[in-house]
Amino acid sequence: MSTIFISCAVGILTFGLGIFGLFLQKLLPENHMTTGARDMIGAIMGLVTLLLALVLGTLVGSAYGFFAVQKANVETLGARSIQLDMALVQYGPEAQPLRDGLKGALKRSYHTIWGGGDTDPKELEVEAYLPMFLLMNQGIASLNPKTPVQTQLIGTIGVNASIIEQTRLLMSLQLASPVSWPLLNIVVSWAMLLFCGFGVLSRFNPTSVVALAFGSFAVASAVFLILELNEPFTGLFRIPGASVEQTIRAVGG
Repeated sequence: MSTIFISCAVGILTFGLGIFGLFLQKLLPENHMTTGARDMIGAIMGLVTLLLALVLGTLVGSAYGFFAVQKANVETLGARSIQLDMALVQYGPEAQPLRDGLKGALKRSYHTIWGGGDTDPKELEVEAYLPMFLLMNQGIASLNPKTPVQTQLIGTIGVNASIIEQTRLLMSLQLASPVSWPLLNIVVSWAMLLFCGFGVLSRFNPTSVVALAFGSFAVASAVFLILELNEPFTGLFRIPGASVEQTIRAVGG
């Protein structure tokens, strides 16, 4: 289900509940809308408004934090790839196949995510990267150091390769379930309840309808931000690929 469809559905639901509240206000008996009743409804709406603002703001902040972590992981992969390539250069010509494989893997990753088309989410899962890591580990294990310098470099190569694998696997596992759907459903239900209460406390006129429309758009756009920021490699706010481009130019030359 696309993020645009979900966001539009949220906007329509909140706006619809607001319109329902406007009609409900006209249907309620006059003695149900006394000053005391209106004050109680207003107090409850204030409580729901506070809860919605706190939780919705937290979800947006959490989504942006997830996006920032994934961006930092991409940059970490680039830095470690360059360090690994430098160690392979120092090791000697025997390590050239590993350098070629590293550059090829970076190019494939760049093409998958930033190649211009839609990214297949399955290509970002753990299983898609395991064969590549196995080949790299086998290549490192096949290196036979003959000098003290090469022996020392084997440790550096192994550490950088291990960090690259760990970071990439962690990124895939984090992408598996970035959104807490039950929590998001509760927040949307609060928004629907709040807009219904706004409708009950207002009068049916063009100003009230326009205000409900703007409020519904605000809630829908917040949900859109939450969902899109939790898809840093496939969504609208895709992580920039500039760091990966620099890494590709730097390695395997």
